[in-house]
Amino acid sequence: MNQPFDTWQQRFETLRSNKFFEAFVIAIIVVSALVIGAKTYEEETSRFEQWLLYLDLAITVFFLIEILIRIAAEGSLVRFFKRGWNVFDFVIVTASLIPMDDSEMVLLARLLRIFRVLRLVSMIPELQMLLSALVKSIPRMGYVVLLMFIIFYIYAAIGSFLFADIDSFLWGNISISMLTLFRIATFEDWTDILYVTQEVYAWSWIYYLTFIFLTAFIFLNMMIGIVLDVMQKESAALDLLNNEGDVDETQKLRYEVSEIRSQLDRMEATLSGQSADNARTHVDKHRQD
Repeated sequence: MNQPFDTWQQRFETLRSNKFFEAFVIAIIVVSALVIGAKTYEEETSRFEQWLLYLDLAITVFFLIEILIRIAAEGSLVRFFKRGWNVFDFVIVTASLIPMDDSEMVLLARLLRIFRVLRLVSMIPELQMLLSALVKSIPRMGYVVLLMFIIFYIYAAIGSFLFADIDSFLWGNISISMLTLFRIATFEDWTDILYVTQEVYAWSWIYYLTFIFLTAFIFLNMMIGIVLDVMQKESAALDLLNNEGDVDETQKLRYEVSEIRSQLDRMEATLSGQSADNARTHVDKHRQD
């Protein structure tokens, strides 16, 4: 790799990592989102339609230049596409190059431009951490969801058997009963359902309260605990990557302790060598005497 190329790559890398440049890119993403939102007010913005098209074109060109700068800063396409967020940004930017003037493609172009707002996630590490924690929590939450489905199914079957004659619209079959239980779990006017069945079965409050206790309190808190656990691990990994936090301080402390031990070993070896030399010198003098 020649020297001029190295110089340009260093310049692009410096520009990419510049905080003001990152803040400017985030501002453009926000402006892009506002432009998309403004286009939904067709009557109010009809007189500014041409200016909005120019602004959208300018934003698209800026995003294209920005992604090219990031590719140039990496110095290699392979290295650039190794990171998943770079692939995501590249797809979003290239997809937004679809022209808006074609009547057949205008709807697709507008839908693709909406996803440019998601670039905020790729620009802000904290949002990446949150999204990564959410994705990694899904497999662990799957077992909780499966257990919740079993509980829903059992309670729906019981509710259908007991309350179908009272209100067939809410308890007519097991599928409708599961929808009714979902409404109860979200606390959407669930007391109205309770009062209707309680007129016939005075003990029906036990059915509702036990279901709410299991779903709204136990299972919901289990999911929250899983997400918090994954978020804590992701936060520790992010702090380690950014040389921040308790994890990095522990690493530094271990390194310093290792250095002190090495220095003590060297001092001990030096002192041992000096003691051996002094002993040999003493023996030689004793022999000479």
